[in-house]
Amino acid sequence: MKKSIKYILSLTPVVFLILFLAIVIRIYGIDALSGPSQLVLIASTGIAVLVAMLYFHQPWKTLEEEINHSIGSIGSPICILLLIGLLSGTWMVSGVVPMLIYYGMQIISPHVFLVSACAISAIVSVMTGSSWTTVATIGVALMGIGKAEGFSDGWTAGAILSGAYFGDKMSPLSDTTVLASSLCHVPLFSHIKYMTITTVPSFTISLVIFLVAGFFVPATANIDTTAFTSALASKFNLSLWLLLVPLFTGWMIYKKLPAIIVLFASSVIAIIFAVIFQPHILVEISGMQDVSAEALLKGALQSGFGKTAVDSGFVPVNELLATRGMAGMLNSVWIILCAICFGGVLKASGMLANIVELIVPLTKTRVGLVASTVFSGIFFNATAADQFLSIMLNASMFGEIYEEEGYESRLLSRSIEDSSTVTSVLIPWSTCGMTQSTVLNVPTLTYLPYCFFNILAPLTSIVIAATGFKIYRTIKH
Repeated sequence: MKKSIKYILSLTPVVFLILFLAIVIRIYGIDALSGPSQLVLIASTGIAVLVAMLYFHQPWKTLEEEINHSIGSIGSPICILLLIGLLSGTWMVSGVVPMLIYYGMQIISPHVFLVSACAISAIVSVMTGSSWTTVATIGVALMGIGKAEGFSDGWTAGAILSGAYFGDKMSPLSDTTVLASSLCHVPLFSHIKYMTITTVPSFTISLVIFLVAGFFVPATANIDTTAFTSALASKFNLSLWLLLVPLFTGWMIYKKLPAIIVLFASSVIAIIFAVIFQPHILVEISGMQDVSAEALLKGALQSGFGKTAVDSGFVPVNELLATRGMAGMLNSVWIILCAICFGGVLKASGMLANIVELIVPLTKTRVGLVASTVFSGIFFNATAADQFLSIMLNASMFGEIYEEEGYESRLLSRSIEDSSTVTSVLIPWSTCGMTQSTVLNVPTLTYLPYCFFNILAPLTSIVIAATGFKIYRTIKH
């Protein structure tokens, strides 16, 4: 088979995936992840199977074995994703997240609003592990504060998204962080620690920019934030004892306990604190009238596995308090399973190796390898229009190259996060770009110039690669 034909056939399933993802995202918008995208992935897998069997003469059993192997390799990450949903629900109803937000909002003033918005979004995102949850809750509230204080939508949204995606990238509760580390076979906390080399400088520069901008961007009005904080304080017992939950979690992380143990133990502690400090919240979630063991148990279980709704009397706070528990992670699990099937067929058939051949000449130097990974992440975000797919495709394409060139797999996982995770929100037609622009009611191209962290992170990754700092390579004999 001629090389040109081989490459065209190998790219056919990918092109099919990209085209039809664009169509379903245009039709369904932010609901594309609720089924349409998964269906496109399965259809693309079918196309890949046909090409593999008819043109590359691969038997179905070979493809099936690779799919089974690939799905088996993500068993632990799927458990972690479900536990993340458990943790996000229990931390919310226990009052841990509301307490952090409550005290965080006390520092907001016009001159430090932008840097505060960035920092608060980062803290909440690290605590929840979700940029989407952060933007849809505290981000919406911060947009209102920013409007009232006279800041442009672009500046405010840029600060919020910079912080939210920093937290999403650095949190052990983040599904993208778990996915990137697991696909590259890097321990979760080792992956996070290695990311600080590129992430901390990018975020620090971003904070400085927002701090300086706060003294030059005019603030023409003021807002009383007491409605938001009063609603939190009146609904929750915001005791400082609740800090023991994140402190205990931090201690477990410091001791390098497995992520599954950390997430589960932290959730259990949060439930205990919810029973002690927020029994009325659990009773409200349970739908019962009186405090009883049954009501507390039902409320605790509901907060862990399903949707919760708490009425504070203030709509923005109600939106903040709403959680989805483990059930909220099922769409992520669903799309990951479908994407793994697609990637498994590409790998087993040799199509992925053919695609990689096209970029191998660019990966012979350290900078070229990292830059290729970074730009591929941005490319897949722009074409596949989803950060999960971008992460998976990038990991599959570059995994063997990093191994053959003698570089640590954590360099690959970091480079993927420096591109696929943080740039997804900058693409107007991607799921992240569409979601965040809709939630904040700010066009993607309006906030894009102010998302300093999201712009700096991939550039910093390439700069660090050029310096060679903390990048090790196996000496080949």
